[in-house]
Amino acid sequence: MSVNAEIRKDGSFNRQVNRFTTPFGEQPGELPVQSGKYRLVWCAACPWAHRAVIVRGLLGLEHAISLGTVSPMRPRIGRVDWEFSLDADGVDPVLGVTYMSELYANSDPEYAGRPTVPAMIDIGTRTVANNDYFKLTNYLETVWAEFHKKDAPVLYPVSMRGDIDALNDVIFHEVNNGVYKCGFAQSQEAYEKAYDTLFARLDDLNDRLSTRRFLHGDFITDSDVRLYTTLARFDAAYYSGFRTNRNLLREFEHLWGYARDLYQTPGFGDTTDFDAIKRHYFLSITINPDKPEIAILPKGPDTALWHSSHGRERLSSREGKFLRGGGSI
Repeated sequence: MSVNAEIRKDGSFNRQVNRFTTPFGEQPGELPVQSGKYRLVWCAACPWAHRAVIVRGLLGLEHAISLGTVSPMRPRIGRVDWEFSLDADGVDPVLGVTYMSELYANSDPEYAGRPTVPAMIDIGTRTVANNDYFKLTNYLETVWAEFHKKDAPVLYPVSMRGDIDALNDVIFHEVNNGVYKCGFAQSQEAYEKAYDTLFARLDDLNDRLSTRRFLHGDFITDSDVRLYTTLARFDAAYYSGFRTNRNLLREFEHLWGYARDLYQTPGFGDTTDFDAIKRHYFLSITINPDKPEIAILPKGPDTALWHSSHGRERLSSREGKFLRGGGSI
């Protein structure tokens, strides 16, 4: 399947539906939560996968869920796929596969969609247990709690879940997926509609963050993780590659300070690979995808700016960036 299969008649981008969405839990029919049973496969360039890796690290789930990494460069093999070319001999050392599509075929030989990341892979069967990027971080934050590190942050507190879910839905449709609606649009009308929606929402979020340090107040929540992964890619990729060029992120006073605040928080910046991001969007999928011989990797932007002072501590009424609760989820 190619991205063109996700284009509506009006030229707008309509992202494919996730195929493997069985939830993790303890109820009949749910995926068992077991340490060592699953391998999370991600790509450093992918914003959907990046947020799962951020949450995995913040909660200390590295010992319970292993991590496999695919290359940011799409293989040129006549189909949309991900490959484990970063590993020795181009094979994932745990799963023993070369391409992500092999795992999807193991799961459903009739699967016709794009093989996507992130995906939680059942190591024993080498099948995709869950590829529901929208809910995956929430599973890690809740039903995986028994494997959280001591004093892990509470990213999805019970008392705030309604507000978090509502904002996450808006962020997904208008920002996370909004940049893709701009970049993959195949009509002027569809592009401009997505563009206007995206920047109206970014303006709203910029205003929201003028009076609060994080999206829901003093502490980082699941919503912040979701917004961050798009913001981190904005100037480096989306601004030019996806034509989201009304403003650079650094031209939004509060969004830019907010993004730097998160970047300088352990778990965020140390999992952000700007080189992988640029290689994926400019050499792999975005500019002249059928003419790799003329693909050019942009030299900028200057990523040193992400380390500059943000001064956002003044907006927080409490010390620290995380709500700690010893399992009060």
